[in-house]
Amino acid sequence: MFFNFKKIILSFKYKIHSVPSLHIQRHSYVNVYMNWKKDSYYDSIEHIHQSIHLKPVIALKNCIAQDPNGCIPISAVSKRGLVLDVPMKVARFMRQYPSIFEEFTGPKYNLPWFRLTSEAAKIDRDEKRVYEECREDLRSRLRKLILMTRENVLPLKIIQGMQWYLGLPNDFLQHPEQNLDDSFKFVEMEDGLKGLALERGEKIYSVMEKNAMKRGLYFGGPMEAIEFPFFPSKGLRLRRKIENWLDEFQKLPYISPYDDFLNLDPNSDIAEKRLVGVLHELLSLFVEHSAERKKLFCLKKHFGLPQKVHRVFERHPHMFYLSFRNKTCTVILKEAYSKISPIGEHPLLRVRKKYIKLMKESAVILRNRRVNNRFSNCSSKMGLDSKDLDERGHEMASFSLDQVV
Repeated sequence: MFFNFKKIILSFKYKIHSVPSLHIQRHSYVNVYMNWKKDSYYDSIEHIHQSIHLKPVIALKNCIAQDPNGCIPISAVSKRGLVLDVPMKVARFMRQYPSIFEEFTGPKYNLPWFRLTSEAAKIDRDEKRVYEECREDLRSRLRKLILMTRENVLPLKIIQGMQWYLGLPNDFLQHPEQNLDDSFKFVEMEDGLKGLALERGEKIYSVMEKNAMKRGLYFGGPMEAIEFPFFPSKGLRLRRKIENWLDEFQKLPYISPYDDFLNLDPNSDIAEKRLVGVLHELLSLFVEHSAERKKLFCLKKHFGLPQKVHRVFERHPHMFYLSFRNKTCTVILKEAYSKISPIGEHPLLRVRKKYIKLMKESAVILRNRRVNNRFSNCSSKMGLDSKDLDERGHEMASFSLDQVV
């Protein structure tokens, strides 16, 4: 792997206001760019790359599970494909997963109806139990997401776009009396948008801060440095200047994603270190510790992210991996998938893995159906051929007797 330097800026200090001391930085390479390198390990994490298929499956599963009768006609969801993120006709999509959706003929007009298989219904009950047991954890993740914003408020449509990543059920915001406490407030925002706001209370520590405190490397004081965990690709050889820049970068003060950042010089390396910390914390909150890159771009305005935030992933490939599977770009937090990761597994991930395992069984069911249908067709054809042969043989025998006579 080699480095391309589009622009190298040398400086001796960066601007920062409203801090107790001034940090002197000897070198600054704020426009470092590293070529992307494929890594089969991160490209093969099944639950990350199956999410694009799992999301509409769970959305349709919820439509069935929420019905009082536990079954629905195809007409109930056939026109909601766009809302449910279904990539094709809904009926065709559901028939691709017979291990989850069981099709039968409805009571009227011979329309196709669908219900959950017993295995899918069992996982659905497990999922509901996890939501109930982890209600406070899910509420905490939403609280942290909002407190990382400029003004501690997020539009509801942004939160709804992040629900899958945070692990919130689809109807989480529809039942605020159950899922939210008094610290959350619904507010009117600009452009007529409705938002969810929080008042800043006691200090919140990021995952980076908590882990550094456990190791005795951080005490919560202002302008303390915390080094990010690096996971460079195999065979990576850094030039001396880049190694020096990384050493300097690691020694910079760590600015918490939950602290005020409005006075930081956006062109400084300390602002870049805060940005890396924000993305690290954000991905730590997510179920799969990953997200589509374009979805993260939706947070730029409210999180105060720079216009070219995508370059951060390119400058720090030892922390973030960009996967291009499924014709999209997915950002993966490398630390979460290391053997020594201190980042805990999201309580909902176990349930999603069960759904993915059940989805894979559909391929076996469909293959067996094709084999059985082929065998049935062959048997029918052989039966017809045998009958024809018998009739022809009978006719030939009669013809021969007539000739003899």
